[in-house]
Amino acid sequence: MREIVLGTAGHVDHGKTSLVRALTGIETDRLKEEKKRGITIELGFAYLDLPCGHRLGIVDVPGHEKFVKNMVAGVTGMDLLAFVIAADEGIMPQTREHFEICRLLGVKQGLVVLTKIDMVDPEWLDLVEEEVRDFCMGSFLEDAPIIHVSSTTGEGIDEMRKILDDFVRKQIFVEAFGPFRLPVDRVFAMKGFGAVVTGTSISGRIALGDELRFYPTDLVTKVRGLQVHSQSVEEVEAGHRTAINLQGVDTAQIERGMVAAPPGVLQPNYMLDCRFLYLASNPKPIKHRTRVRVHLGSAELIGRISLLDRDEVKPGAEVGVQLLLETPVAVWPGDRYVIRSYSPVATIGGGMVLGNLSPKKRRRATERDQEYNQQILGVLQNGSLEDKILLFLEENGTAGLSFDELAIRLGLFGKNLKKILNEPISSRRIVVVDSASQRYLTRSTADRITEAIVANLTAYHRDNQLQSGLSKEELRSGLGKGLDQKVFNFCLNELLKKEMVIQEESMVHLATHKVALKVDEQKLRSGLEAWYREKGLSTATVKDTLDQFCEYPEVMVKEVLALLLRDEKLIKISETLYYDAAMLARLQADLIAFIEREGEIDAPGFKTLSGLTRKFSIPILEYFDRIKLTIRIGDKRILRKKT
Repeated sequence: MREIVLGTAGHVDHGKTSLVRALTGIETDRLKEEKKRGITIELGFAYLDLPCGHRLGIVDVPGHEKFVKNMVAGVTGMDLLAFVIAADEGIMPQTREHFEICRLLGVKQGLVVLTKIDMVDPEWLDLVEEEVRDFCMGSFLEDAPIIHVSSTTGEGIDEMRKILDDFVRKQIFVEAFGPFRLPVDRVFAMKGFGAVVTGTSISGRIALGDELRFYPTDLVTKVRGLQVHSQSVEEVEAGHRTAINLQGVDTAQIERGMVAAPPGVLQPNYMLDCRFLYLASNPKPIKHRTRVRVHLGSAELIGRISLLDRDEVKPGAEVGVQLLLETPVAVWPGDRYVIRSYSPVATIGGGMVLGNLSPKKRRRATERDQEYNQQILGVLQNGSLEDKILLFLEENGTAGLSFDELAIRLGLFGKNLKKILNEPISSRRIVVVDSASQRYLTRSTADRITEAIVANLTAYHRDNQLQSGLSKEELRSGLGKGLDQKVFNFCLNELLKKEMVIQEESMVHLATHKVALKVDEQKLRSGLEAWYREKGLSTATVKDTLDQFCEYPEVMVKEVLALLLRDEKLIKISETLYYDAAMLARLQADLIAFIEREGEIDAPGFKTLSGLTRKFSIPILEYFDRIKLTIRIGDKRILRKKT
């Protein structure tokens, strides 16, 4: 059953940990230093079994300004916020900062808890409550219940349990989509068990024996054990506070901020297209390429904000940006992030990831670039899933994208993605270039490739009129470095089906191409044919032929020779010896008749049969071996079909 996660937030020493202890009986401060100093440093975890039968997972976050990065890690996966404000102090700096963080990370529901009410009189409590209502005006907490609690006397604790129970009763439990993901917020070793990681699972399911990869690294391991609130389970689903015992892994290999997920469902990247809200509380604008701290999930990363269409952003503005990170991160579109200034450290903004595998964008190079960047960000933020698929495919050009690659870019998997792909495939806006790997191209990209094939063949025929065409590999390499073989084959096959091109063995030419000889070329062809007939079996070498026809350009002689070879008027038996095809065919017939009669022939016998010297007889014999007419056994040759 999906678990609801309640998280705390608020200023240091406002009673968050005491509240959790009063609600659950569980002490969440576990570190020696936490007990000594009396403040929460690391995330603490507890649970509350409600009358409705559901178990509420609770994450207690530190309130001190030095540990805000730990607090941000705890907000990930939070369904419900307990916004804690001490009645004796009211709204304080971390009250405001925690509130902004929760808002930036997309927390939608919560309640306000005024603690330490035993330390103030009723009039003061009313003033604090009024201040809190004004503070929450216009936010997700505007209509939230405000509960008065004393963790010391227990006043208000039962009311809070009832409000939490009513909240959970009203929830419609829908399993979070997609594969399992868990941002790691703690790593430790258990004696006899090995490495253990903990976190709040934010999507999908995982079971014993399943494989997990720890992104952004390549580390892959298996789930050895699972626990939810210290109880062993066989499967974990979204919303659970989870501990995972890993097989064959050292704790030094994993750290907070990594994301545990199945292999192949995420891809690390250094650049993210994002929507960025620069908080109105900031004292001055933020400039292009400002160095910042980026909090994603449980990770804190260093990066820069690239402003794509301006030099600075004023407080309160929301714009499209590209985050340029110094270390890679693995996220899905829709994940939320918080930005804190590099130094001094303070929360300054945040927003939502729009594109997780974004190519680097040119900033303000031209007005056209500027408009293009905004158009892309507009599609990523407001476009349909089909629009985004077309955008990603266009961005990837002739390489296209596979089904699995599209899934990672969309954060949409399996049958859900197949359903979305059906429409653009059936309308031919997308084509499947390889059904085995399910690789897709946009129709417009495929058309550009087929147009380039026709253009390249047209240019080749214009410059090489005596050549029949290009080999497939020459044609593919001429279309640009790295064009995938299967993409090329798909586009070529479309042209073959339309009978726009013709393929003869490995050679490709336009269907309209015919070898047309000019007058001098026709004269040269007739002369070459007569020359080789005249020479007979004691043929001329290629060099002799070039010398004989020296009044013609050498390149023309070679082109016409190649044409005669293609037309099978001449037969090439070696690099230097060409034969008149008809004469060689008669010699071949004589050879077959001789071997059929005698059973075999040797080199001297062939010399006698052909009347040729060794200079010509041996190359011809080797040619007959090569075309698999004969096979040599010792000094003899027999017909291959007899073996």
